[in-house]
Amino acid sequence: MLDLNLSVYLRIVDGVIIMEEYVVKILDTEYLNDDVKRFVLEKPKGYTFIPGQSTFVSINNQEFKDKKSPFTFTSLNKWATLELMVKVYYDHDGITQQMDKLGIGSELIIGKPWGTIQYKGDGVFIAGGSGITPFIAILRQLKQSRKIRGDSLILSNQYQQDIFLEDELTAMLGSKFHKIFTRQQVIGYRELRIDETYLKRTIRNFNQYFYVCGPRQFVEDILAILTKLGIKPQTLVFEKMHTEIGSKQSK
Repeated sequence: MLDLNLSVYLRIVDGVIIMEEYVVKILDTEYLNDDVKRFVLEKPKGYTFIPGQSTFVSINNQEFKDKKSPFTFTSLNKWATLELMVKVYYDHDGITQQMDKLGIGSELIIGKPWGTIQYKGDGVFIAGGSGITPFIAILRQLKQSRKIRGDSLILSNQYQQDIFLEDELTAMLGSKFHKIFTRQQVIGYRELRIDETYLKRTIRNFNQYFYVCGPRQFVEDILAILTKLGIKPQTLVFEKMHTEIGSKQSK
């Protein structure tokens, strides 16, 4: 782990510490597709999180330091660095567009990890778009622990070019990686939406965990379908502090 001399901020309200924050430098960046950018960050000493968790992020400058948005870690605790994969909204002058302009050496402010998405046992991961991000860390951890067995992934995107990390996900899950597209017909893939008919046809065992992440409406729709199919509430894993987690990113 990098032994870094990082700045730490404690916000104090009425004498009570309410948040611990860290200033971290960007060590590397990379575009994973046309609008998803990977950030490799310094890792504060002793900083740990549960795969699937997120943190609030802001840019360390006068204009944006107080404008925070949630992003999900895609790295593992054993790594010496932190990693975020950020969907950039070019049509909106928000934090993601500003982060897209940042390069190596620029600084971000991150908070403590939080979130209710974490691995509980074999199940089906259902993701919409960049809602795949919390599942990346979980699947990487399972691969490292050699515990990927009954798990499968259903990933919905508008177009084929929206997918990122396709090779890595395929290597981890093989035929249990189901890719569907809602707006583009692509040979070898399905062009449809995740509905009750699709889930009945694709999933053989409904007595397992279901992990759901994506835009708010996507999550609500999938949870409603799963509930209608008789899935027990205790086996539904999703972000209960929902603000479009994973795609949990404010624009």
